[in-house]
Amino acid sequence: MSSKPSAKIGVGAKIRVKPGTVSPEFPDITCAGWTGTILEASGKKQEIKFIIEWDDATLGQMPADYLQKCEQQGLYHKMACFQSDQVESCD
Repeated sequence: MSSKPSAKIGVGAKIRVKPGTVSPEFPDITCAGWTGTILEASGKKQEIKFIIEWDDATLGQMPADYLQKCEQQGLYHKMACFQSDQVESCD
């Protein structure tokens, strides 16, 4: 058994964004509770970042201002990148 929950999380894992976490691109928008699947991981130990593809439930509840800001910035709203300590497993 691992003492670190994040050690279990990797590519293909279903995750949930932890409470208090905001969008990396838009700090005025909270992403807490958003769920998705990890597509890619990069970095080392404490510095691991995950590229997350949002699931249908999250896509259906995204705030209109988030979608609008993504469009204005040319960002793909169906994915995001978060630090490993900002997400938890929801398997």
